[in-house]
Amino acid sequence: MAPREYMTNNKDLPKGSDKRDFSDLKALFINCTLKPAAQMSHTDGLIMKSAAIMTKSGVTVEKIRASDFEIAPGVYHDMTEHGFEKDQWPEIYDKVMNADILVLGTPIWLGAKSSICSRVIERLYAESGNTNELGQYIYYGKVGGCIITGNEDGIKHCAMNMLYSMQHLGYTIPPQADAGWIGEAGPGPSYLDEGSGGEENEFTQRNTTFMTWNLMHLASILKQLGGIPAYGNVKTDWDDGERFDYPNPEYR
Repeated sequence: MAPREYMTNNKDLPKGSDKRDFSDLKALFINCTLKPAAQMSHTDGLIMKSAAIMTKSGVTVEKIRASDFEIAPGVYHDMTEHGFEKDQWPEIYDKVMNADILVLGTPIWLGAKSSICSRVIERLYAESGNTNELGQYIYYGKVGGCIITGNEDGIKHCAMNMLYSMQHLGYTIPPQADAGWIGEAGPGPSYLDEGSGGEENEFTQRNTTFMTWNLMHLASILKQLGGIPAYGNVKTDWDDGERFDYPNPEYR
């Protein structure tokens, strides 16, 4: 099937007229808060802003909290086969593979992402050696981003770790693929707390909006083009001796 035209030169169009059809996209938000679903999550508050933009644009959105699942530590698909009594990661993995866009959300603790977020990334890593129908690593053609909240510094530190991890596993990262909110240094109100200014902060509003649209734009482009072209990145071809134009030292 030929890809739909995806116009990129929109400088001559009136504002608001260059909107795409994103109804064929699916997005999964994994909130890595330490809180169970019954408790209010500031990270979820910011996730809801991004999810609302996607939903309004026709994207099918699913939001889950990792803390509601028993995710065993480890680097295999199903850790019940490696000594653990219960592991619900395979259920989450099915959701990951059903989504074109994955957004990881985390609070900041001690300047770093949450322990639950680390575990989710470890389990994503466990699957990264799998391949798709083109022979590429399994997350090729999917788009990733991150949302971060806290009341002290650490957004950029967390984002660079999370986005690096996702691209290393095969996700494609668009421009400005992170958004977050932090309050003043030291103990203080969090994103949804009364008087925090979190939801009214224009910088956070802008970054969340830009991130969300960039995720949708890139996911749509990749979906229309059939993903990342399968040349120069297929492990089985490399194992069979194909070197994809890598310079041969013998010819220097």
